[in-house]
Formats: sequence, structure tokens, C-alpha cells
Amino acid sequence: MTDTKHFHEATDAATQDLAADLAALRADIAKLTASVANLVKAETSAATESVFDAVGSAGRKFADGAAGAKDRLSGASSEIEATIERNPLTAVLIALGVGLVVGLLSRGRQ
Repeated sequence: MTDTKHFHEATDAATQDLAADLAALRADIAKLTASVANLVKAETSAATESVFDAVGSAGRKFADGAAGAKDRLSGASSEIEATIERNPLTAVLIALGVGLVVGLLSRGRQ
């Protein structure tokens, strides 16, 4: 009878130890989950900031490129206007030739 009593006491102690170990394991998993969540949050924040910086930089580069293209186009337009004013007959003949070629090409497709 003392053997069974001793066995039950040992089993109860082992059960209590196992319960304590499981509680500690749950606490460790909760801490690990919180740490992983914080790490993911920090990495997501850093990645988001990096993407916004890249988009902002690309937007600025695009705006700078567009402004440069506008300036070049404006300069070319002014240069073409000046050439037409200096040589109006040549400009009319070139326009007539281009119109004739376009007309012949579009007529050939029909």
C-alpha cells in the first residue's frame, strides 16, 4: 500500500512539474510571438519608408525630366518658328510635300 501511495505522490509531483513546465513554455511562446510581431512591424515600417522614398525620388526625377523635355521642346518650337519666318516659301513647299506623301500613303491602303 505504501508503494501505491508513493507512486501516486510521485505521479502528482510529476504532473505538477509538467504543468509548471507547460505554463513556462506558454509564457515563452507568448514572448516569442510578441518579439516576432514587433520585428515584423519594424521591418514592414522600414520597407514602407524605403518604398515611399523610392517613389518620391522617382517622382522628382520624372518631374525634372519632364521639365527638361518641355524646355527642349519649347526651344525646338521657337527654332522651327524662326526658320519658317526666315524661309516661308520653303516651309510651304515642305508642308505641301509632306501632305502629298501622307495622302498617297493613306490612299494606297484603301
